[in-house]
Amino acid sequence: MASISVPLGGVGATTAPRPKLSEYLRWSVDHKIIGVQYIATSLFFFIIGGALAMLIRAELLTPAQDFMVDGAAYNTLFTMHGTIMIFLWIVPVLAGFGNYFVPLMLGAKDMAFPWLNAFAFWLIPPAGLLMLLGWFIGPAEAGWTSYPPLSTHFSPDGQTLWAISLHLLGVASILGGINFIVTIRNMRPEGMKYFQMPLFIWAVLAQSVIVVLATPFLAGALTLLILDRVAGTAFFTPSQGGDVLLWQNIFWFYSHPAVYIMVLPAFGMISEILSVHARKPVFGYRMIALSSMAIALVGFTVWAHHMFTSLQPELRIPFMITSMIIAVPTGIKVFSWLGTIYGGRIRWTSAMLFAMGFISMFVIGGITGVMVASVPVDIHLHDTYFVVSHFHFVLYGGTVFGVYGALYHWWPKITGRMMDENLGKIHFALTYLSFLGTFFPQHLVGMQGMPRRVAEYAPEFQAMNIIISISGFVLGVSTFLILYNMVWSLYRGKIAGSNPWRALTLEWMTTSPPPPYNFVGDPIPFEDPYGYGTEASREYLKAMDERFVAPMLNPALRKRPDAQLPAPNPSAGD
Repeated sequence: MASISVPLGGVGATTAPRPKLSEYLRWSVDHKIIGVQYIATSLFFFIIGGALAMLIRAELLTPAQDFMVDGAAYNTLFTMHGTIMIFLWIVPVLAGFGNYFVPLMLGAKDMAFPWLNAFAFWLIPPAGLLMLLGWFIGPAEAGWTSYPPLSTHFSPDGQTLWAISLHLLGVASILGGINFIVTIRNMRPEGMKYFQMPLFIWAVLAQSVIVVLATPFLAGALTLLILDRVAGTAFFTPSQGGDVLLWQNIFWFYSHPAVYIMVLPAFGMISEILSVHARKPVFGYRMIALSSMAIALVGFTVWAHHMFTSLQPELRIPFMITSMIIAVPTGIKVFSWLGTIYGGRIRWTSAMLFAMGFISMFVIGGITGVMVASVPVDIHLHDTYFVVSHFHFVLYGGTVFGVYGALYHWWPKITGRMMDENLGKIHFALTYLSFLGTFFPQHLVGMQGMPRRVAEYAPEFQAMNIIISISGFVLGVSTFLILYNMVWSLYRGKIAGSNPWRALTLEWMTTSPPPPYNFVGDPIPFEDPYGYGTEASREYLKAMDERFVAPMLNPALRKRPDAQLPAPNPSAGD
């Protein structure tokens, strides 16, 4: 059998051909094409949502109402900003990474239901278009939570398009969740037990359980809202026998578990990045995996802490307790991540920097989350900028930092080229500092009583708001650094090879980018996907390069009979 040398960057100095641009603009059942379609589409909406955020911060530079025509125009800004960022950026971008990497990590050829996978994605562009079309007929202006009666009687026709758009996005999420569960359950390779799966797959599995169980409740609430708006029903009108709090209960029964829909895959990304770039086995692998499932289950018991100000007093304490309990599995993850990097041989790559930034930001978001889970604190801080700061530390300092880290980590596999590390580190520094400058001061003005969702505020808050807005503008500009880096790397980036990080999970055991069906033959998973620092892991990487990656780069090697990779020796090295 022919053999080749294996440099640090992977097999050879060549890269596999990338799909043509036209392939990403049409229907495809290749999970990798679909994954890139998800990521590219969500990045487009990320830019739109970010532009709306810049307009919000421009308006808040002064206490008076400046360029907004009226209060309704400002209401539209934060309504569309929140909705786009959650439903058209964070949720789809995480689905994109899941689509691209779950089959690769399982050593599979594709998702369990390829056609359904493509159909789920192609529901998203028309849903986003419907959302934006609301600008032409009177956009939604009841906030991303859209509480009645604002959303039923006092919002223009764009509110109906808003609800229909979320309906389509919910269907796409449910179909994707079913596909992930079946793929993970049925398409694991021989030799990969549940507790040998990469932690990103555990995170996607937990997320998918929440999606399948919780999203139908959002669909039900949206159906009632649409009927109230167009069919004259009165589900949320107390004067006609309805209940205005019915929406809050159904909406938050979905939307608080949805917080974990938006953050669980990022947890998985961080687990992958930390272990690879610290060259150290994951500390507490099973506890991280099981804590993801615990979050998925306990997440359904905490929704009413969003309603402490409208909830019956006797129900506040039980929901306060469950809201604090859910911090425990998250704390387990943070403890395990710190144990993973402790004593490791850390490589300060852009991916690792964003992973470390994720931990610091998410810890702050977690601490403030425990604070607002306390009934007296929450009642005092309800609807202030403290709450805005809290969920941005969780969803931007958490999820978006995780997505940035994942882009730097997995971009070589997707494109076959490396992003510029120096530019990546500048991107991290600008993002980290400007994020802190934007959202940490909001804790302070929130505790002093500045309300959210208002264009006019008390003059004593102006100095702090100027700092927040200027930092926000820098944060917005920093986004273009990674977008430029991505485009630059496609044409001038260093060739990555198959495995530039010398990782052990199966997505790296094929060419970069992978071929249409991912692998030549069936790759065999290593006994421990994070077993770095052992002789067995080094032999495994060499054997996988020679027997599975090399034939993809050298057609002559494909004529030989496929050799079976011997099972790694679990007793070799430590």
